[in-house]
Amino acid sequence: MNAPRKWSPVALLLALSLGCTTTRGGVGLRSDGTPKPEDCPEDALNTMRILRLRVGDGANVALDINQDDVSPITLYDGPVESMLISSLGPLETTTRLYGRVWTGGPQVVVRYYEAHPPDGDKIPICAVARLSKGQLRKRPDSKPGTAILEFSSAGVDIVESYR
Repeated sequence: MNAPRKWSPVALLLALSLGCTTTRGGVGLRSDGTPKPEDCPEDALNTMRILRLRVGDGANVALDINQDDVSPITLYDGPVESMLISSLGPLETTTRLYGRVWTGGPQVVVRYYEAHPPDGDKIPICAVARLSKGQLRKRPDSKPGTAILEFSSAGVDIVESYR
C-alpha cells in the first residue's frame, strides 16, 4: 500500500492559487440571486488613483466581445470578457475588461475587476456595467443561469465599491 503523498508548501500554494481568479467567483448572493456588496480591493483603488480614474468616470463597452454588435445577446453566469468601445480615462478603446456576470435577479449584474490595455499589462480596477431605465433587465424568456438582453453594449462606470 502506498503512503499518502505529502504536498510541499510550494506545490500546495500553487494548487490553491489555481482555483483563484480575478473574476471573484466567491461573492455571496442575496435572496433574489444578485451579488452582495463587495469592497474594491486596495490595489485596484491605488491603481485607479494613479491612473486618475475617478468614481463616476464612464465609457461605453461591448458586453461580450464574442457577441459584439449582435441583438439580442445572451449572457451567462460566470466570467465575461468585454471591450471598451470608447476611452475610459487613459484606457483606450479596445481595452479588454474582465469580470463576472450574475443573472439571478431581474437585471443582469456585471462587475469588472481587471482591465487589459492593448499594449500594456493587466491592471486591477473596480467598474460596473450600467444602462439607464432598466435596460440591463433580462427578457422574460431567459432561462436560469442566462440573461437575454436587447443590446450588446452598455455603459461602464468606475466605482469604489460594488453595491
